Amino acid sequence: MELAKSQDEHFMRLALDQARMAAACDEVPVGAALIDDQARVIAVAYNQNIGSCDPTAHAEILALRKACLRLKNYRLLSTTLYVTIEPCVMCLGAIIHARIERVVFGACDPKWGAAVSLYRLAEDGRFNHRPEVVGGVLENPCRQLIQDFFRAKRARVKEQPPGAGRN
Repeated sequence: MELAKSQDEHFMRLALDQARMAAACDEVPVGAALIDDQARVIAVAYNQNIGSCDPTAHAEILALRKACLRLKNYRLLSTTLYVTIEPCVMCLGAIIHARIERVVFGACDPKWGAAVSLYRLAEDGRFNHRPEVVGGVLENPCRQLIQDFFRAKRARVKEQPPGAGRN
């Protein structure tokens, strides 16, 4: 049990590193890492929605795309996806389709979360695959990173003169 916890924390730190890269690019700081059953990193990614003008460019989706290309298979059996924030409906749908075995996330997402917060898609017996979901791994640093990002964004908006940035 202790080994699994330390391994989960190790790979969540990798996802956090990716999330920090997103923040450095002024993207919403979410990071993901996909790991195989031998504890090898298959793919890492961070949110790139804004820069790529792509609403599907979530860290989870980008990590899955990279892994599928690398493995030359759209099935990602016997893998664990680490993500700093609870996956949304789109991402959890892709996770289910890819047959990912485990999803480990840091902080809950009360506005978009599809694993435990708003929905529990991974528990829905109508799907032919149900990944194990583990939440709360390095929850505080994951939550702090995203809260700090949005706090700074709101502060920058307040500093703008009235009408600035509007067309």
